[in-house]
Amino acid sequence: MVKKSICLAFEVHQPFRLRNDFFWTKQMFKRSVKGGDLFDYYLFEERNREVFEKVARKCYCPTNELILRLIDEYNEFKVTYSISGVFVEQCERYRFGKEILEDFRQLAASRKVEFLDQTYYHSLVGLYEEEEEFIEQVRMHRDSMRDLMGYKPTFFENTELLYNNRVARLTERMGYRGIFAEGVERVLNGRSPNYVYEPIGCKKLKVLLRDYHLTDDVGFRFSLKSWNEYPLSASKYASWLNATPGQCITIFLDYETFGEHHWEDTGIFEFLHDLPRQVLSYEMEFLTPSEMVERYKPIGVIDVRNLETTSWADVEKDTSCFIGNTMQWACYEYLRWLEPYVKESKDEELLKIWRYLGISDHLYYMFTIGGASGDVHSYFSHFAKPYDAFVTLFSVIHDLDVRLRATIKKAEYPFVFRDGEKVWSLKGLCEYIKRISGAEAEAKIKEYLERGDFELWLRESVGEEGIAKEVRNLSVSMKKQKYDGDELRERISEILCKG
Repeated sequence: MVKKSICLAFEVHQPFRLRNDFFWTKQMFKRSVKGGDLFDYYLFEERNREVFEKVARKCYCPTNELILRLIDEYNEFKVTYSISGVFVEQCERYRFGKEILEDFRQLAASRKVEFLDQTYYHSLVGLYEEEEEFIEQVRMHRDSMRDLMGYKPTFFENTELLYNNRVARLTERMGYRGIFAEGVERVLNGRSPNYVYEPIGCKKLKVLLRDYHLTDDVGFRFSLKSWNEYPLSASKYASWLNATPGQCITIFLDYETFGEHHWEDTGIFEFLHDLPRQVLSYEMEFLTPSEMVERYKPIGVIDVRNLETTSWADVEKDTSCFIGNTMQWACYEYLRWLEPYVKESKDEELLKIWRYLGISDHLYYMFTIGGASGDVHSYFSHFAKPYDAFVTLFSVIHDLDVRLRATIKKAEYPFVFRDGEKVWSLKGLCEYIKRISGAEAEAKIKEYLERGDFELWLRESVGEEGIAKEVRNLSVSMKKQKYDGDELRERISEILCKG
């Protein structure tokens, strides 16, 4: 008889929160603030430290200690972690953090723990039309897990379990063997979430689905005295797992469930302490995600089109908790529009700040629908109202935009080369010209100079009349004097790069 398998997984994440007085105390556009000062200029360091250290005392430290003891006590006990890159950064900045990271290293060394990859900044870049930033953030996270834990993840969890067919294909292309998604009824069409599935259009990737009903029994309802199953014991919960049809059940919780969302006096730590014993008393076992997809064959296909993206958030289980209202969408789009500009700046500080602004929590705080979902959003937010969260994020993005314009001389529309590459700024054009040489430089630069394309773009899109005139003069002199490719590149670079 094949044992039923349980995957117990934890999300470990804390955002870098924004200053909630940034707009109202007239902090915008200060010339005295330079690139290296933007972290403290935009981000609420005091609050970030306070929250991290409080949750470390209540949750991270005692829960890590308990998991380590359980792994020593039960040879069959296994767990899974998904740790965001910004959480790791907070561990490196704040009190208790070094001990927490050392705990995770010990967990990795036990060989009974699997670490997942995710986007380093716990962001929504998996929804962007362009793939580059998603791939880059996932690689950053993979490098972080390797350097800190000595671990190379082979299983992926997108931010807040955001999932669609495109994300699955990207995940497979990056070499992962599996991905997590939410067990949403509208996708399953009557099927159980407690089996392995495969994404449509993928050849090797497998999907594990979170059983959110059983997860929420612990994550949300554990200390709810009005719940008809209160109080929930480990023995009762294990009996539910045993009675649930399926081959493999994924319980995927916020790590803060233990000690923070449910305080110690609720009995949540006693529940976790007794859970392995109770589960193992049945014909059940604990497996990691990679072991599950190795053990079980897919029983069907999961098909989630891009406009039907699923997540684990709220009752809607879609993207509406992040980009469901006009305020959220405006900030999401504004930040996304800045991607080519910030990358053309070649400024690592500006790029890092842009990525911090993409942390999903900033949009999560702008949720305006009331009810139980609204209460959850308000619980996590450090803003009095969703509108305050919007005013802050939008004004910070605008401040960053102004700094970018000054740094790169941002254009109104891109210059598009024949090979399809685009540049969005004077600095971007300068960098592109520097990269080409020889016959390629001669052919490309000569063509655009002769047609007046550079001159027109510099004048109309960048607004640099003086530089446009110098480029036109070079075009005239080019007709009188023959330049080879490298000479032509050097002459136009002198004009563009001094701007």
